Amino acid sequence: MVRLQLVPVFLVLLFLISCNSGNGESHEKTAVQHADKVSKALQKESLVAKGYQVFDYVDEKTGDTVIMQQYYIAFLKKGPNRSQTKIEADSLQVLHLAHLGRMYEEGFADISGPFGDDGEIRGVTIYNTPTLEFADSLARLDPMVRAGRLEIEIHPWWAAKGFGLR
Repeated sequence: MVRLQLVPVFLVLLFLISCNSGNGESHEKTAVQHADKVSKALQKESLVAKGYQVFDYVDEKTGDTVIMQQYYIAFLKKGPNRSQTKIEADSLQVLHLAHLGRMYEEGFADISGPFGDDGEIRGVTIYNTPTLEFADSLARLDPMVRAGRLEIEIHPWWAAKGFGLR
């Protein structure tokens, strides 16, 4: 009777050992790749549900799925009203930086900064919004734009999700 009870235990152990034989790394790698694909699919689905324009592709080198999202890049250009006093311009600059900080904190702007020359285009902000109209409305809330010291020009721009500057 004891022998009959040991047979199922032996079969379970044999099964477990056979599942673990070979290269365990390939099983782990396959599981990670599957989880990454599911994660990317959920990320893409979530973005589409929120109204964002996206597409994906598989990177030939790495085999990774890359999600591309449409952002909106706002060029901040010299505006028609640049006659403010130094005190007024400095005050507008403080308000401008506060506006950009708020846009970043609320998740609407991913990166902002001035250009290093004294050209017509003074800076850039990349907006993370579902539509151009939404990005435009946020950019027009900038106190520098409202005062006419800067004006904006917005264009759709595609970038890979999760890739940072180096």
